[in-house]
Amino acid sequence: MSPDLDRTSVLLESPREIAGNAAVTSTCQWTVSIIPNQAARRLMPLPEWTRSLKVAALQKPPGSGARLRGLGVVVSIAIAAAAIYALTHALEDVDYALVFAAVRSTSPGYIALALVLVAASYLSLTLYDLLALRTIGRRDVPYRIAALASFISYPIAHGVGAVALIAPVVRYRIYAHHGLGVFDVANISFLTGLTFWLGNLTALALSLLGEPAAISQINYLPPALNRLLAAALLLAVLAFLIWTWRSPRRLGTIRWPVRLPSGPVVLLQIAIGIVDLGAAALAMYVLIPAGLEIGIFRVIAVFIAATLLGFASHTPAGLGVFDAAILLGLGGEHREPLIAALLIFRVLYHLLLFVLALMVFGAVEAWRGFRARRLTPAN
Repeated sequence: MSPDLDRTSVLLESPREIAGNAAVTSTCQWTVSIIPNQAARRLMPLPEWTRSLKVAALQKPPGSGARLRGLGVVVSIAIAAAAIYALTHALEDVDYALVFAAVRSTSPGYIALALVLVAASYLSLTLYDLLALRTIGRRDVPYRIAALASFISYPIAHGVGAVALIAPVVRYRIYAHHGLGVFDVANISFLTGLTFWLGNLTALALSLLGEPAAISQINYLPPALNRLLAAALLLAVLAFLIWTWRSPRRLGTIRWPVRLPSGPVVLLQIAIGIVDLGAAALAMYVLIPAGLEIGIFRVIAVFIAATLLGFASHTPAGLGVFDAAILLGLGGEHREPLIAALLIFRVLYHLLLFVLALMVFGAVEAWRGFRARRLTPAN
């Protein structure tokens, strides 16, 4: 539910971009120089491999790009500050004994169903990477590798909070063992982010058409304007679909060309994105007590808005920002049952998957380290 599309570019030098042990300096904002060659890097365990990385933030000359980055920082801080204020206000009169009582009284069947929906959401995320691999022409990389890279990178990046930086680095650690270079991973990160945003905006627009007042407590716009916003989002997605359908499209520069997916693949991207977000929102929906009488379109719209705000804030898992948006958009006079549902969702969707991803990543690296020691000749 987490994208890699961001203004920050992450560059990892690969064997395709370096000759021998010579590092290459890039004009991108982030440069990661890898000193060992590919064969040596494959034999290294993770600690030695990470010590061989040299990460340097290259300052660009003052200009519009620097101003935009500064504006982005200001916006992120403003969102986080507003969310903290709203969350503090929303939790003022909460009876936490009732919250934990609501958690204990939640049906195990509903929790199991929410867990199945969370699994469906993360399963659809694996298709983000698979589609991206097929778009850049890497059909030789099997689905299991795409699924592994997706399952590890998203929960870890969301848990840490720096999705645009952490996710490509984790992906590169997985894909480099299968012949993918820096630009391959950069393209994959861009295309998976594109899939996320296409599905996100489409699902938000459709839910607002069904419940235009759903996010009025968040964006302070009347339902009529929210309906116009939904129509504008759908038109934008449709325009992009038509643009890609007419002929193959490319973005980027000569140094970093990005091939966009064709029209039919864009349709598939939208469908996968809707499944991802829909399953996650439904996991939240089934945990909300029926007595609160909150409709499904309202839950989806508020859930997506909360996800977008959490992503823009760059806080780990949207902590505080996501929660404040959910409570503002869905909360009423009695917030304890909603807070209980939110806590359970957080455990299932974020904490559990974050721990599992760390365990899987650790197991993969331990296995690679074990193989490297076996293949390294004794002195």
